Amino acid sequence: MPAPLVLLGRFGRAHGVKGEVRLQSFTADPLAIAGYGPLTSEDGGRVFVLAGVRPAGDMLIARVAGVDGRETAEALNGIALHASRERLPAPTAEDEFLMADLVGCRAVRADGTEVGEIIDVPNYGAGDLLDIRPAKGGASVLMPFTKVFAPVVDVAQRRVEIDPPAGLFDD
Repeated sequence: MPAPLVLLGRFGRAHGVKGEVRLQSFTADPLAIAGYGPLTSEDGGRVFVLAGVRPAGDMLIARVAGVDGRETAEALNGIALHASRERLPAPTAEDEFLMADLVGCRAVRADGTEVGEIIDVPNYGAGDLLDIRPAKGGASVLMPFTKVFAPVVDVAQRRVEIDPPAGLFDD
């Protein structure tokens, strides 16, 4: 079975006429995305080599090998960039982890009561969220992923202790 893929970035719209493209990096050091070697689309069917990246405000501008015009760059818009989990460095600090490592963790209250399972860790621009499938069933619930609402993350035990806002998981 192939190693799981980890989302590292996403192409945005074309930048200029020479084939550069805007790039949103999800790595701790945004410029480090260029150091992970070839990146793939989510299905692994396309491979992208970043020939260079430079900062531009809150985004990066990237040159992609084989992309030499605006039309080709525009076709990359929205493509998510992944690397296999095995190519990423192991966490070095006790409280360091990849967001992808949280998927599948149990969400529990401080007293150990199981609330649900984390099914995704999206970020729609205002901060990271935990998408939790309630243990009692029903639609998943989005909760801010902050120290206040998720004070304990134990990836080794596959559990995240949560203190959700009042009423978030009430019946």
